[in-house]
Amino acid sequence: MKNRWRTILFCLISIGLVLFCSCRRGHGGRNVPTLKIDSLFVDLGKTMVEKRATAADHTFTEMQKNGILNGVVLYAEEGQVVLKKAFGWRNLVKKQDSLRVDDQFQLASVSKMFTAEAIMLIHSQGKLDYDDPITKFIPEFPYQGITVRHLLNHRSGLSRYETLADETWPDRGIPIGNEDIIKLYVQHNPLPYNQPGITFHYTNVNYALLASIVERVSGKHFEDFMKEEVFDPLGMSRSYIYSMRDSGRLHTYVNTEVQGHIMMRQGPKRVEEDYLNGVMGDKMMYSTVDDLYKFCLALERNSFLPDSIQRQAFLPGSEEWKNGENYGFGWRMNEKHPGVLFHFGWWKGYRSFFIRDLEKHRVLIVLTNTSSSAVGESLWEFINDTTVRLPESCALKN
Repeated sequence: MKNRWRTILFCLISIGLVLFCSCRRGHGGRNVPTLKIDSLFVDLGKTMVEKRATAADHTFTEMQKNGILNGVVLYAEEGQVVLKKAFGWRNLVKKQDSLRVDDQFQLASVSKMFTAEAIMLIHSQGKLDYDDPITKFIPEFPYQGITVRHLLNHRSGLSRYETLADETWPDRGIPIGNEDIIKLYVQHNPLPYNQPGITFHYTNVNYALLASIVERVSGKHFEDFMKEEVFDPLGMSRSYIYSMRDSGRLHTYVNTEVQGHIMMRQGPKRVEEDYLNGVMGDKMMYSTVDDLYKFCLALERNSFLPDSIQRQAFLPGSEEWKNGENYGFGWRMNEKHPGVLFHFGWWKGYRSFFIRDLEKHRVLIVLTNTSSSAVGESLWEFINDTTVRLPESCALKN
């Protein structure tokens, strides 16, 4: 706050000096210059952005040197992209083929906010109510009392599909899909963690089921619906859902330029394809920092969904805050970080971080292709740092 007022005071003093000098020249009979206030503020804003960019670049460069960042970073403040830069390598094993800012990364659980967006879009079309039982759309599902809202807020009480699949899927060389997951729950009826609506319990199966609901309501494959109804309207031309729908058996590696790596004691190892990659909705979206920022701007401007619908994604889904945590529709919340919406993701050699600070007007997107990069604590320190802060009045606008 002190930094903001100091900068505003500097702006006002600068304007006063220009006005004073203009008046002095006017009394001397000379031509009085036209004061371009907008230009003055743009120049001041540019200086502050450059200062903030230098500080941010230093922070993430140090993270790379310390071995906790190999990926692409986009940082924006007050509507201005301050830093967009790639750090590290596509191939970590040989440390070659430098990353590019437009590279596509697997988002892991950050995919969930887009699955939630698809459900909200269908809701806006009058085809689904959040309090509908999921058996309305998946009638064979063997659990009663679970609603669409329970899935969105992670309050279904269902047990993990990963454990169920590991125990019952007969051949891990064959990918398992969303419909296969439903069949396993029907066949084996695993004991839920608790009854629906009792408490918040983060479980990937909730968003896998939401993807299946999108398919059954729309009549489209989930990957096609997301492209046609979400990504294309948002201008997210570098985003897609990875599908193994037509894959008979696993490939050695995922067919993508930026491969995921697991960090082992002897060094980085390229992650091989996994049979669980066939499940969509909870993960398996690929995107870029630019596309994710386009999505962020659409949320801020309500240019995709009306505010009356979109704002529900940002409301706590539970009255209680379990260990200080809560969950909206695809967005996490934590009592330690009031006014912040976020989601982190990890899956098979990728980690992703998406933080929106609504109070400080900051957005941080970090996409990485290693299993141990950009620890959350370092990112929270960065997003909360107010050593250099852009005042809204002097910030450049997109």
